[in-house]
Amino acid sequence: MSNKRRIDPKKYLKLSKEKRSKLSLSVRLTLFVCAEIVFCILLAIGFDELIGHTIFNDWRGTLVIELLVVSVIVGSIVTGFVSIYFFNPIKKLRGAMTKVAEGDFSVRLEAGKSTSSDVKEVFAGFNIMVKELESTEILQSDFVSNVSHEFKTPINAIEGYTTLLQGCESLDPDQQEYVDKILFNTKRLSTLVGNILLLSKIENQNIKTNVTKFRLDEQIRQALLALEPAWVEKDIEFDVEMDTVDYNGSENLLIHVWSNLIGNAIKFSPKGGKVKIGLKQNERIVFTVEDNGCGIAENEKSHLFDKFYQGDSSHKQEGNGLGLALVKRIVTLAEGEIFAENTENGCKFTVVL
Repeated sequence: MSNKRRIDPKKYLKLSKEKRSKLSLSVRLTLFVCAEIVFCILLAIGFDELIGHTIFNDWRGTLVIELLVVSVIVGSIVTGFVSIYFFNPIKKLRGAMTKVAEGDFSVRLEAGKSTSSDVKEVFAGFNIMVKELESTEILQSDFVSNVSHEFKTPINAIEGYTTLLQGCESLDPDQQEYVDKILFNTKRLSTLVGNILLLSKIENQNIKTNVTKFRLDEQIRQALLALEPAWVEKDIEFDVEMDTVDYNGSENLLIHVWSNLIGNAIKFSPKGGKVKIGLKQNERIVFTVEDNGCGIAENEKSHLFDKFYQGDSSHKQEGNGLGLALVKRIVTLAEGEIFAENTENGCKFTVVL
């Protein structure tokens, strides 16, 4: 448990009210507008007198028209300067809130040269909120990482003993089925724990990237061969077209990208389906994998890379909803991009490095 001194929001608000200036932001804006109106009226009267006494002695201009013209000119100039003073803090707050919404809790706001107590209070409250969110996120990540790590040992023990039971000849058919189910679900749980640990390490940047030069096309072929039992069982046909690509990056992380994307293509393709895999290198490296499955529903696209999200409930037993979240984080860490789109025959994922 962290020993960090927490801030009492009620106490903070009480102190803020005590320190608050009598001239709040709303009062200042009202005074600015009133001063602008008075200034425009006086300027219009002076303009009328000036023209009447110096240029046209018989000038009989309408004061209302003069007032409107002067108000538009002066009002535009003054309002432009005033809006900078009043609305720049709102723009800063909006930009910071956008970063927080994207998961960046390190952003902080500085009041700068602002003399408004309201702006300083809002910025200070925002900083407190983000600091608390950052602490909660760190605590949650540490908890998940620690618990997942503790799970690995008993899960591996269960998997090992269950594997030994599989080879026993004394088991009847029902017992053999139970052992197979235990082993299947234990492997699923082991994969889930492994993905959680890896994702947690990447998100906290505690993992060594170990940048090396390697053949990207060969790594993709290795990922494809590792998935052979899955595509043989479903009788999947592959159309593979890859350039020879040398890449400088984290070999031990990128293998998870190809394994997850190709594995998903196999999982969502129908029996006897076809999967296309492409790798091209021009100005950038472009990897594509396309299946002829059911595609992605429109309401699922925005959640596609969320942790534990599984749009197709018919395949929940085959995954844990962490694969694409892991892929997204690794690609982002490699300063790349990933896109998903529906095609005429299914779904297509594109990774750009």
